[in-house]
Amino acid sequence: MSFAAKLERLQQFLDADDLHDEALDYLAGHGYLTALCISPVEVPEDEWVAELFAEEPNYQDEQEQADIEETLVELKARIARELASDEDIELPCELSLGDEPDESDLRSWCIGFMEGVFLREEDWFDNEEEAVSELLLPVMVGSGLFEDQPEFAEIARDQEMVEDMLAHIPEVLTQLFLLFHAPEDKPKPALLSRH
Repeated sequence: MSFAAKLERLQQFLDADDLHDEALDYLAGHGYLTALCISPVEVPEDEWVAELFAEEPNYQDEQEQADIEETLVELKARIARELASDEDIELPCELSLGDEPDESDLRSWCIGFMEGVFLREEDWFDNEEEAVSELLLPVMVGSGLFEDQPEFAEIARDQEMVEDMLAHIPEVLTQLFLLFHAPEDKPKPALLSRH
């Protein structure tokens, strides 16, 4: 089976209504796997798979479980390769919240990404707290999870600024990846140099 076909099957599985309410749908799952690839520490596979589904799905049989989990692992590996390449990662959705932010694909993706961050939150902010906070800001804004905080409410009111931030998510992801994974002798991304 081609990877595209596997991906389609995974998408149908994650977007089905019979998963747990807190399980991540396909777009949130993609964001979540992206965060796991960027994470400064490795999260064990059995842990992140369990967290993604919130509770064990009702698989038809062991084969279906193996297929779905294998495709998740393969998708994660592909995202990791994309992040490590010189190209900005391509998100599986438009970089805009549109007229209905709560219904938008990008919001789902950003929420999933933040779920991935929350798995090892301390490690994300351990060393370069200021730089990481700055880089994560567009995803945090996109997720809508922080809108009750005054500074986020203020940003949300400036539609143009929000759209501009969201447009930069792919390059922000690349910079976060480099921040955590670039060899020490490589120069840090320009945005982060402290002058």
